[in-house]
Amino acid sequence: MPPLRRDVNELIDASKHPFHEHAVVELFLARRGREIVGRIAAIHNNLHLEVHGDRTGFFGLFETIHDRNVAFALFDAAAAWLRKRGLETMRGPASFSLNEEAGLLVDGFDGPPVVMMTYNPPWYADLVESYGFSKAKDLLAYWFGHVEPPERVVRLAEQLRKRYKVTLRTLDKKRFADEVAAVQKIYNEAWEKNWGHIPMTEAELDYMAKQLKPVVDPAIVVFAYVDGDLAGFGLGLPDLNVALRKMNGSLFPFGWAKALWYSRKIRTARVLTLGVLAKYRRAGVAELIELEMIRNAMKRGITGAEFSWILEDNYLMRTNLERMGAVVYRTYRIYDLPLGAGDGA
Repeated sequence: MPPLRRDVNELIDASKHPFHEHAVVELFLARRGREIVGRIAAIHNNLHLEVHGDRTGFFGLFETIHDRNVAFALFDAAAAWLRKRGLETMRGPASFSLNEEAGLLVDGFDGPPVVMMTYNPPWYADLVESYGFSKAKDLLAYWFGHVEPPERVVRLAEQLRKRYKVTLRTLDKKRFADEVAAVQKIYNEAWEKNWGHIPMTEAELDYMAKQLKPVVDPAIVVFAYVDGDLAGFGLGLPDLNVALRKMNGSLFPFGWAKALWYSRKIRTARVLTLGVLAKYRRAGVAELIELEMIRNAMKRGITGAEFSWILEDNYLMRTNLERMGAVVYRTYRIYDLPLGAGDGA
């Protein structure tokens, strides 16, 4: 699924992407003669260090031919750069943080990737693990392909809605700036204690919102309130990869026309964010948001949705999804490598 070259160019351009305001990124290419055979980014994220108080650096944008020597040379280069900056662990893949694309696909290769999720050949895991990386955390993708949620879940959610005075509404594009501010409040508070989480800066959230505004479907962006107080939100997107995979990474000269045509054929979606403030997590808010998003998506002709990603030990969210009938169908892995002492390769 070729990404849009324009988006990748902006991601790696320190003058355009706000991630670079709190991080330093070094980019490496592997060449064999004149042929480029691999790439990797080494990432020193000051915001991560400030929030977690560890000495962890990251690698991302990892791509290689099926050659252990090439992969190992790339890891050597990234590890040496991070080590020289005083970091003790190399974690990844993350491009460039867990707020963007993250994880190596290790299970579930029987279908195309959905929007804003990674994809790689199965043999990538062998290259990573044979270098010495070990599992840090798995990120799970759930698939919901049912026409209707189970009736018992609907009944329970309705009881909780009445008990806790939960109300729901969809995104109002006319008040987009206010909606983005509400999203930031929930996002940075609801995920605060999650493994690996770092808050999105205002500039990063504004950048992402600007990217998503033209393609977001307000019907599958749902805000929840408990007795009038903002309690949570869910953000869904039509699976734009259905159109993007026909464009070969470019909007021009004819990519935009292909995108417009194939966007009519989108029948799947991705729920990429669903967060509830801690004090409301037993009030059925997550279930009510999920139900509302599913109902609205069905009205749009959506027949299936991926919920991704969810930490493997986020049992509350996993239980909610499984009660709805969703099943784990893909696993993405974050790896760690101790950098140890020395000057690097």
